[in-house]
Amino acid sequence: GYTYSGHPLAAAAAIATLNVYREEQLFQRAAEMAPYFEEAAHSLQGLPFVKDIRNLGLVAGIELESIAGKPGARGYELFTRAFWEKGLLTRVTGDILALSPPLIINKKQVDEMFGSIADILKSMK
Repeated sequence: GYTYSGHPLAAAAAIATLNVYREEQLFQRAAEMAPYFEEAAHSLQGLPFVKDIRNLGLVAGIELESIAGKPGARGYELFTRAFWEKGLLTRVTGDILALSPPLIINKKQVDEMFGSIADILKSMK
């Protein structure tokens, strides 16, 4: 079958996934965690190189000031240091660090994530 043609195995996997979301109340959990995540994300405002912070629910974009003539270099540095120094797997698009943690994230993990990012930002040149 094709990717979007309702293949029975793909449909069964989708139904099973929806059941897990319902049983574990993942959307409710994410909605309850969103204000805490938003506050943690915006706590980075004012740190070195932070240009803008945007978020919606448990998704955030942290835009950094670009290095003149080297667009994306600062974002890549933050991305690689987050992984290698802190074990934090993130995504970067140019000079924007994109965060979208799993819906099961807890407050301690949110604190660790944004604490790690803050530590790196404070040490960047």
